[in-house]
Amino acid sequence: MQNGPVVWFTGLSGSGKTTLSREVEKMLHALSISVEALDGDTFRKHLASDLGFTRQDRHTNIERAAYVAGLLSRHRITVLASFITPYRSMHSYLREKLDPYIEIYVKSSLEECIRRDVKGLYRKSLAGEIQAFSGVTDPYEEPEHPDLILDTEQCTPEEGAREVIALLQRRQLLYTGSKS
Repeated sequence: MQNGPVVWFTGLSGSGKTTLSREVEKMLHALSISVEALDGDTFRKHLASDLGFTRQDRHTNIERAAYVAGLLSRHRITVLASFITPYRSMHSYLREKLDPYIEIYVKSSLEECIRRDVKGLYRKSLAGEIQAFSGVTDPYEEPEHPDLILDTEQCTPEEGAREVIALLQRRQLLYTGSKS
């Protein structure tokens, strides 16, 4: 039995990871695909509230998320994970630990992410109120070999979601029906 795919959306805060993931989730539900979404903010609140934002804590957060994604994947559930995932070492770790693993780079300019900043995190970071904020006071290392790059300044969430679904179909990673 093959595992369900783990589709990992990486990008800056405000790039559109969660919005895109939600759209993919809707489309997969319409296809009767078993799917679970893991969102970085929700995950931190419930399963990683003990962690800060040091480089090591960020790695630990991603290791925990990968563990949960792997558990779901083993039951042929398609996992949609939306995490900033700022370091290339994290991307390598995920590729090593999860199979099948699909990396989606949700790309948007820093200026656009700041414009979209509904939580006020960029404003706080630029004012020095938040330390180690990815893309501002801490690096965001673009993935070196993503399976798909979606520039959310150039495509709608629906268009991006269709590209993700098409990639999963090309790789024959959409499973319906029994878990046998």
